[in-house]
Amino acid sequence: MSVGFLRSKRRGLATDATGALRIGGLAALSTTDYPGQLSAVVFCQGCPWRCGYCHNPHLLARRGCDEIAWKDILALLQRRRGLLDAVVFSGGEPTLQAGIADAMREIKKMGFRVGLHTAGIAPRRLASLLPLSDWVAMDIKAPFDAYAATTGRNASGESALESLRLILASGIDHEFRTTVHASLLAPDALARLAHALSELGVRHYVLQEFRAQGCASTALRDTASYLTERFLNSMAPLFSSFSVRRA
Repeated sequence: MSVGFLRSKRRGLATDATGALRIGGLAALSTTDYPGQLSAVVFCQGCPWRCGYCHNPHLLARRGCDEIAWKDILALLQRRRGLLDAVVFSGGEPTLQAGIADAMREIKKMGFRVGLHTAGIAPRRLASLLPLSDWVAMDIKAPFDAYAATTGRNASGESALESLRLILASGIDHEFRTTVHASLLAPDALARLAHALSELGVRHYVLQEFRAQGCASTALRDTASYLTERFLNSMAPLFSSFSVRRA
């Protein structure tokens, strides 16, 4: 559960000491974005992929109409020291932010754990951020050879696969997760993906049912789930931990 999603009433650039950190929203308290931790979630602005089921389409553009200043985020977190366990950087795609590394370091100095949500868009940037992260969640969109049908970008599957391997090699606590929309990911494609992930060494996997809330595509808002108990039971043995987040 996330509560207190905020957007700034001021326009302008949110900056840290060395570069731009564009923030399109803040969840002041979440019980779901970092497992087992009470967290605040910073939603970074900008993502080059165009997944039709995205529930944060207002964050896709590199510049938001209303951005929150980083100093205001820090002020809120200062007041919540001892009440929150972690701060999660989400998006959009946070790894593309120029100021993200310094922001993560600043959060660590305040005594918070640092969580990172990523789609694996920029493997080199992800590699530089993994040592600053305590936990990482990566969205896996589809079988890697079929990524473009979901993201709208060629070669996106190659980037995602490289990022997955970086996370696995890092030893950092993590989860991999896939949003399931029947029109974009058929049952046989999901089964193929699950087997591929297991063979790559993925041990922690989560399926997320598509949520219509926030989705900008009217054509994708109505869909039926095929995640039956029988189907899920066939996938569960592939992983050490396997769960489903229902819509």
